[in-house]
Amino acid sequence: MREYIDQFLYVLRVERGASAHTQDAYRRDLHQLAEFAQRRGYTVVHALGEDGLLAFAHNLRQRGLAETTIERKLCAARALARFLQREGILPQQTIRSISSSRLPRQLPHALSPEEVRRLLAQPDVHTPLGVRDRAMLELAYAAGLRVSELVGLRLQDVDLGEGFVCVFGKRSKERWVPFGERAQQALQEYLQRVRPQLQRPHSEDYLFLSERGTPLSRTQFWLRLKRYAQQAGISRSISPHTLRHSFAVHLLQGGADLRAVQEMLGHASI
Repeated sequence: MREYIDQFLYVLRVERGASAHTQDAYRRDLHQLAEFAQRRGYTVVHALGEDGLLAFAHNLRQRGLAETTIERKLCAARALARFLQREGILPQQTIRSISSSRLPRQLPHALSPEEVRRLLAQPDVHTPLGVRDRAMLELAYAAGLRVSELVGLRLQDVDLGEGFVCVFGKRSKERWVPFGERAQQALQEYLQRVRPQLQRPHSEDYLFLSERGTPLSRTQFWLRLKRYAQQAGISRSISPHTLRHSFAVHLLQGGADLRAVQEMLGHASI
């Protein structure tokens, strides 16, 4: 990728007469993109495509750069992409993707992994409701669910054996989301030990039931989450969406592809 950057900088200097200051600014910004692409193993086409620039922008925000600085670096990347398209190195579709991409702004505040660990440890699993709450918290975090999706789950929506949950999100859009072993174990314990105790003759096939055997409401879950956060020593304001955003941020910090995370969230952006 650096050879293409050198060609672009040559054109800036010789054919366009760019000032030394302008050349240095482009050089710094594009070399930063090249270093990021090398760490991720991106080709030049991937690095300058929509997914590559989305990941680059997110990485810059994680490092605390201002939006104006990030936009300047993205403008440099677009200029390089246009140059490479004219040279026949990049396909035209790459340019269209960059022009139409909606780059996400700063992600809402997320819990740290340690805060999530403390939060998930709060329910008293020696009580039936504690077992249920642990399963809800584990699944909400492991699958990045909206609170409405969590409380609306039916028994048939969960595949414990394969570790997948079928979610119907906004506009009834269906998606299958994987969840890990901790959530599997918590759900299995809840389904085997606790849900039969909570079930009543009038109960429907909702996954999570209240003490009266009715579906747990969003407000009930939010109040319990707030209490567990206080017990975990988390002083900042927390909502069910906090777990969802924490799920996304922690996956991205672990190197997950931004587009894949967006698909798991069932949304165009995080």
